[in-house]
Amino acid sequence: MKYAHDTRPFAQPAKMAAMLAETLPWVKNITGKTVVIKYGGAAMENDELKQDVMSDIVLLKLFGMNPIIVHGGGKAINRQMDALRMDVRFSNGRRVTTPEAMEVVRQVLVGEVNQDLVTAVNHHGNLAVGVSGSDAGTLIARQLDPELGRVGEITKVNTGYLEDLIARDYIPVVATVALGEDGGYYNVNADTAAGYIAEAVGAHKIIFLTDVDGLYEDFSDKGSLISNLMLEEAKQMVADGALASGMIPKIDSCIRALEGGVLRAHIINGTTPHSLLIELLTDEGCGTVVHSTPEAYEFDTHPLGTKLAERLMVNLTGDEIR
Repeated sequence: MKYAHDTRPFAQPAKMAAMLAETLPWVKNITGKTVVIKYGGAAMENDELKQDVMSDIVLLKLFGMNPIIVHGGGKAINRQMDALRMDVRFSNGRRVTTPEAMEVVRQVLVGEVNQDLVTAVNHHGNLAVGVSGSDAGTLIARQLDPELGRVGEITKVNTGYLEDLIARDYIPVVATVALGEDGGYYNVNADTAAGYIAEAVGAHKIIFLTDVDGLYEDFSDKGSLISNLMLEEAKQMVADGALASGMIPKIDSCIRALEGGVLRAHIINGTTPHSLLIELLTDEGCGTVVHSTPEAYEFDTHPLGTKLAERLMVNLTGDEIR
């Protein structure tokens, strides 16, 4: 026999019910919406952070959101190539990918990184399906530059397989290996692939989990973090050459996705615990949002206040925000 004063000393069930009831406007807003999440960087290297991010994505899935996870794995590829004593070379920020290196890229991205992420999601239930970009011709590419070897630029996205998985309530986890127009395989930039996929599936949002807090007007000035900007402002920053090199593919992908009909793009720090939940469940958020139109900016308010979202995260995850 157990007594209520021992098992429910602070009436937590009633408080949780009240908090869940308060989430109704946000749940109604997000249900059925497809969101592309590009995942990479340090958050993917740290096992604890990886588990946290995948748990947060599962929580958002339970709220009714339809996530598509798109990932790279550059550091893991480097480690494997070093182990095999293969030459690791870059040109203008892109990996020079020989046919031999392409085999390593496929092995690591599809066979290692992808399956690790699928396993992390499926710890919470059989929700995730690993997808190589070459599966069902999801990503089609051609050679970007002969000097880069098997590095590709995407020419087509076939969405049927992804849409079928979403319709069956799965979370697609996409490794960015593309099927070549020449019948081979190509290594494609994961930021770029996420933008193409978001445009093709008509995503509501695209989110980039990166290693910095968002987009800075001046990266050397940490007080210049931008919380919101319009598509035209982002395009002007690119034209002015005002972006750090690592941010260029992300902003280019934001621009492509927004010009293709996606309403908003978010850039957030994946190393901040529960950053996805903070960004999507609070008024203030934690990163940078690029809005496609003034109307999208005006109506991109989060129905949950910060305190409610924090209490919700503590109760549902058992973790306090750090």
